[in-house]
Amino acid sequence: MTKIAVLQMTSGIDPEVNFERIRAAANDAAEGGAEVLFTPEMSVLLDRNRKRAAPWIESVSADDMIARLQALAAENQIDIALGSMPITYDAAHWANRSFYFSGSGDGDGKGPISYDKIHMFDVALSSGESWRESAAYHPGDRIVVARDTPLGDMGLTICYDLRFPALFDALGQERCDVIAVPAAFTVPTGKAHWHVMLRARAIEASAYIVAAAQVGTHEDGRSTYGHSLVIDPWGEVLLDMGGEEAGLGFCDVDLSRIAEVRAQLPSLYNRRKITN
Repeated sequence: MTKIAVLQMTSGIDPEVNFERIRAAANDAAEGGAEVLFTPEMSVLLDRNRKRAAPWIESVSADDMIARLQALAAENQIDIALGSMPITYDAAHWANRSFYFSGSGDGDGKGPISYDKIHMFDVALSSGESWRESAAYHPGDRIVVARDTPLGDMGLTICYDLRFPALFDALGQERCDVIAVPAAFTVPTGKAHWHVMLRARAIEASAYIVAAAQVGTHEDGRSTYGHSLVIDPWGEVLLDMGGEEAGLGFCDVDLSRIAEVRAQLPSLYNRRKITN
């Protein structure tokens, strides 16, 4: 068994406050015997007011935060799968970027593994909520797998990526053992789709899903669904942190379960290429 910790957050508009919450969680997770800590999407800064958020994102503080998070992982000797944080991409755009920090340092000297969210959240919901992520963020264009983690090979995704099975199919073909799905899901879409889609993705990839989520009412006025989940390759929910409050959860992951499920239902090997 490999123990993991999942941080459910109500992140706000002050990166320092959010970092302190992550720091405390890393300490508690390490003391609790976890080998990997998972955090949600935009765990360092969650602010829909882009004018207010821009000075921090576009300053040296954002780059410095990456170094601080790497140091935090090393100090606690725990890997940190940071759900995401906003990073400058170019003169006109930011990136919604996740990071995987090794507790043993930066390994090959190239720093943490990173993934840029591919699918932009451009929606208009019947509830009145409207989001256009592509107005500020540049989409990623490649899948990323963190190899040889304490949980084996880990595929990285972010939130809205969940709705695009082709991405998870690609990670399944990479034989990922675990797929991280950090999120800041809206309440209406969470109630309708969160559990069912995450269970489906776990089943399709025959892999564990770890989905650390934002929860509650945030300083920028939005509300998020919560229900951070850990799901096994058979689609069984091992951890559900509910939709009420932030907190730290623990879960034991049995990596032998992956081979067991894939032996029973070898769908990754049975897959056929379909042409029009």
